[in-house]
Amino acid sequence: MTYRTLGHSGLRVSRAALGTMNFGLDPQAPTPEAEAHRIVGAFLDAGHNLIDTADVYRGGSSEEVVGRAIAHRRAEVVLATKAGGPRGAGPNDRGLSRAHLTRALDASLRRLGTDYIDLYQCHLPDPDTPAEETMAVLGEFVRAGKVRYAGCSNYTAAGIVGAQWAAERLGVPAFVSLQAGYSLIARSIEAEILPVCRSHGLGVLAYSPLGSGVLTGRYRRGAAPEAGSRLAEWAAMPGTMARSWVAGLLADRHFDIADEVAAAAAALGTTSAAVALAWIAERDDITAVVLGPRSAAHLAGALDGLHRRLPAGIRARLDDVSAATVLPAVTGQPRAA
Repeated sequence: MTYRTLGHSGLRVSRAALGTMNFGLDPQAPTPEAEAHRIVGAFLDAGHNLIDTADVYRGGSSEEVVGRAIAHRRAEVVLATKAGGPRGAGPNDRGLSRAHLTRALDASLRRLGTDYIDLYQCHLPDPDTPAEETMAVLGEFVRAGKVRYAGCSNYTAAGIVGAQWAAERLGVPAFVSLQAGYSLIARSIEAEILPVCRSHGLGVLAYSPLGSGVLTGRYRRGAAPEAGSRLAEWAAMPGTMARSWVAGLLADRHFDIADEVAAAAAALGTTSAAVALAWIAERDDITAVVLGPRSAAHLAGALDGLHRRLPAGIRARLDDVSAATVLPAVTGQPRAA
């Protein structure tokens, strides 16, 4: 098993991270608790250690499921969660203020059934809270032993720089990681964000490496997402943001890229998912790839893809056809309640 240090920290993490957005207790959760336990067991048995969740996933029940799944193997796990998303209707029930983060951390610790979180991440930027306030309270969490390291998610390059400078001015721990969407159909972070992460010592955790399923061939050009799929769930959410996100994902250019991935998979005798994951796993700037399997079988296939190496010609072709691709200007991803 190959591990990498996370940014400028000494924390060593596996090349695969287990994303748990699908885990939940509600009847609509794609992955019920029993299957989630099987996935976590298989992931850890394979030697991987980074498990990522968030307090907004499935209304918080993802954290509950994760906590129970790792309870007897806590020392093996680098446990990551996120805060800052909406947890109620009140004005202080979201964001990165001291008031919200303090409550959010204590609630996550209870749901996860643990005394500490290895990587506590700011889920979304909060333009209404000064970076100094956020970094100061994260530093207090670290000093109290409730958090080992702090990270961020969905930040812009400017937001990363501002947070790192604030931490330096305050003399508190800076961010060690960024979680960002990255795939063959979403390479916009290469322009500014990845260089900033290199210069400011952040490791990068890449989520949605399969382009929310577009790169696997699950969706068809010109057709609505099938009922029961993630994109169908997002398209049914209230408001226009989620529908715009789905429309952007199903753009013709993204299907052109998916067709190239499928051709590469046919030439190599493997799956489109394996090709897309192999491409991203070879990127030096990516510390870990966040996988979001719905079943233990899906996990096995994804892990196989991460261990593959693409022939130089195929890799160059994929680089060329996907160059400068960007998703719509939407922060983060739609989130199920």
